[in-house]
Amino acid sequence: MNLDRKTNGTYDIQLLVRPNRKLSEGSFEHLASEVREVAATCFDELPEYQIIRGTRRSYDDKVVAVAWRADGKMAGFCSCLLIQVPEVGEVLHLGLTCVRPEDRGAGLTHKLTRKAVAGTLLRRRPVGRLWVSNCAAVLSSLGNVAMHFHKVYPSPFTTTPPSEKHLKIARLIDREYRDEIFIHTDAHFDADDFVMRGSVAGTVFEKEEGDSRFHHRQNSLNEFYKGLMDFSNGDEVLQIGYASAFAAVRHVVGRKKSRHRKAVPGTRKVLRGKKRSHPIAL
Repeated sequence: MNLDRKTNGTYDIQLLVRPNRKLSEGSFEHLASEVREVAATCFDELPEYQIIRGTRRSYDDKVVAVAWRADGKMAGFCSCLLIQVPEVGEVLHLGLTCVRPEDRGAGLTHKLTRKAVAGTLLRRRPVGRLWVSNCAAVLSSLGNVAMHFHKVYPSPFTTTPPSEKHLKIARLIDREYRDEIFIHTDAHFDADDFVMRGSVAGTVFEKEEGDSRFHHRQNSLNEFYKGLMDFSNGDEVLQIGYASAFAAVRHVVGRKKSRHRKAVPGTRKVLRGKKRSHPIAL
C-alpha cells in the first residue's frame, strides 16, 4: 500500500511516517541507500547525523518526504524529527533537506518541507496547533520559517517575547536533543536570543556570513538573523513556532504572496522527475 503518493510536476512526492516500522527489510535498505546517495551529492563528507546514518533506529522518530524521479531515482528528501515535549505534546523539528544538484531549481526544498509539515498536521493536529522547531545558520531557511509559520521566535514579524511553550521546547532541545539535531555538546544556548552559540563550529553545517548562496531573497530577513549570529563562532538560530490548518494553506501559496510581505529592518538545509510508481511501498 502506498502512503500519500502525489505526483507533483515531474516528481512523485511520497510521505513516510516512521518508515522503519512499516517497510520490509528490502524496501528499507533501498530507501536508506537512496538517501545516502542523495546526501553524498550535497556533502564532501557524510556526517553521522539523522537518517544519513542509515540504521533502522535513525528512522524511528522521523517524518520523511521523498521526491522520486520518473526513472525511479530519488531526487531529494526532507527528514523531520518528532520530539515529545511534556505539557506541549509532539513537536516537528524541520531537520535535514537534501536535493541532488541536477534537480535544483524545481522548488523541491519548498515542496518537500510543505509535504512533511502538512502531512504531519493533518494526521495529528487537523484542528489546533502543530509546534515546529528549526535550528540553522542558513539565512534562507531561517527566513522561510519566519514567513510561513505562526508566532515564530525569534523573528522580525514577532514583537512579543517567547511564550512558556516556546521556552519549554527550546530548553528540552538544549538538554536532550543535541545529538539528533547536530548541536555541539559544548555549545551554549543563549536563551535571550534563542541562539546556539558555537553549535556547528568546524562542521559541514558551518556557513560564512557573506555566502550569498544561502541568503534569503528578502534582504531584511538576512539582516535580522545576521544580527543574532556570529558566523565566525559557528552559531545557529533556534526557531520555535507553530503550524495550523491556516498556516499549511499559507505555506502552499507562500511563494506567490511572500513578495508582498516585508520584514521590519534589524530548518539546516542543504541544497545540492513524472513518476508512475516508485520502489518504496508500504
